Amino acid sequence: MAVNDSGTPAPAARVSVIVIGYDDARHIGAAVRSALAQGPAVAEVIAVDDASTDRTAAVLARLAARDPRLRVIHRAVNSGGCGTPRNDGLRAAGSPYVMFLDSDDVLPHGAVAALLRAALHHGAPVAAGLCVRRELPRRRETLWQPALYRRAAVHDAPEDRPELLHDTLCVNKLYAHAFLTGHGITFPEGRFPYEDFVFTARVLAAAPRIATVPDPVYIWHVRRDAARPSISLDRERVDNWQARVFAHQRAVEVFLDADRKPLARAARVKFLDHDLRLYVRELPGHGPAYRRAWWRVARGCLAAYGEAELTAARAPARWIARVVLASEAPRDLDRLAQLAARPARLLPPYAEAAGSPVWAEDLPQAVLDGLTGPAAKPARRLPVAVDAHLRVLARPRTRAELRLHVHELYGRLAAAEPRTLDVELRLRDGTTIVERTAPLRADGDGWTARLTVDLAALAALGRHAGPSSASQAWDVRVRLHFTHGGTLRTAVRAVGDGRRRCIVPSARHGVLLIQPYATASGSLALRLAPGVRGALGIAARRLRGPLLRRADRLARRFRPWPRSSRKQRAAPPDGADGS
Repeated sequence: MAVNDSGTPAPAARVSVIVIGYDDARHIGAAVRSALAQGPAVAEVIAVDDASTDRTAAVLARLAARDPRLRVIHRAVNSGGCGTPRNDGLRAAGSPYVMFLDSDDVLPHGAVAALLRAALHHGAPVAAGLCVRRELPRRRETLWQPALYRRAAVHDAPEDRPELLHDTLCVNKLYAHAFLTGHGITFPEGRFPYEDFVFTARVLAAAPRIATVPDPVYIWHVRRDAARPSISLDRERVDNWQARVFAHQRAVEVFLDADRKPLARAARVKFLDHDLRLYVRELPGHGPAYRRAWWRVARGCLAAYGEAELTAARAPARWIARVVLASEAPRDLDRLAQLAARPARLLPPYAEAAGSPVWAEDLPQAVLDGLTGPAAKPARRLPVAVDAHLRVLARPRTRAELRLHVHELYGRLAAAEPRTLDVELRLRDGTTIVERTAPLRADGDGWTARLTVDLAALAALGRHAGPSSASQAWDVRVRLHFTHGGTLRTAVRAVGDGRRRCIVPSARHGVLLIQPYATASGSLALRLAPGVRGALGIAARRLRGPLLRRADRLARRFRPWPRSSRKQRAAPPDGADGS
């Protein structure tokens, strides 16, 4: 039996879990089973089949025959969205509390009990917890809005913690059924992308007490190679941006209609800090027609913003908004994308107007406030740009030279006097970190540093850490140390022609595939695939023509060393940096 925080038993059979799905026979069974496996807190699971044409109905029928807690609703006509089937489930739910689950996600063990305990203990009609984004098939996990859920807390009203507006998901929360029905809170009907935005606004506008827990309560599966991408990943067409802007504007209207002006302002600021930056990062990858349409929609949305709302946003977001508002046509997209990255990087040119930093000489109204003057950011928080060029050496070919250039920023770095630079290579699928330190030397408009990296030793470290795939991804970050104290940490921008994939012989691994590349935000990363199997696996997926034939020739020529030989040649962890 579940026990609440005060040590008393928590009533069982209190929650209805509403699962929605359309043509997802492959995954919906796992979603439903994860809900049924939550234990006695779950009174029923309501699966709403949105007129599927595949085997979804048959999968649900088999599960319902095994567990009477599963009820299945079959819609005769597809709704075109997520809101209508969720509303169907809400109307059918017979429990005091409800939760929502998508057919391609799962609930982790104990999720419902954790949320129910918090709701009952604090008398809160809404309880929320951690959502884990799990990228498949690599199973890389990141936490969604983790700052909101670092510790258990209770908020008497949303205004007490405006940051709650950043979590627009409806699926990592438990709701009192009577609270939703009493305030007439439902999802938008029909085809309405980003319906969570409006539903969450309606919930918060009703001013509920909200309990938060640090427990993982939802596993959000991100399948980037899916035949039908999710709405949040389907950003190739500009209508996705239009739908997101419309949902945001409707959410703001919900707050204004409820006379919740502080929440409306917080929603506008959240849109700048998160949504605007998210799409700006991807602008350089789209064609001219998309860019023009995106820019037009963005300017129409931002025209409703006042200066106070722009100022309330973080510096990178408000600077981007000012550039969009100041220019009728798309411009400086690569530079804007770097500024939208996390962490932000401001590339030259560094223009000034009337003694203040501005985006460009011809856009003096796009002020970059906070860089200089009495209210200037400390050096450790500046959007410093660091360029990185990684080049595989001719001899030995398992080592690479990393060249770094730190750009000056309106004289702020010179005043702080950069002294040394730490390079951090972090294995993306693990916790392994390799660090090197190099001195910084003044060089024209900034500072430079150079160091070498033993790629074979790095690959051995990654293999020792036990990643789930033969391919290893290493992120490159740096820390600047200043003479007058303080440290600035940032990612580095991939530049130059050194991002070419190559396969080289390796005494330690037989062969080693090396691929420096730029991430979606333009940061430098490094992919390594040690051994014939790893190299051929990457080659089969990514290489074409001559490179694929070369990999095959190398695989025949360079056989892997026997296990004992590889072990004898393994470098100690502290030698992986090539020192």
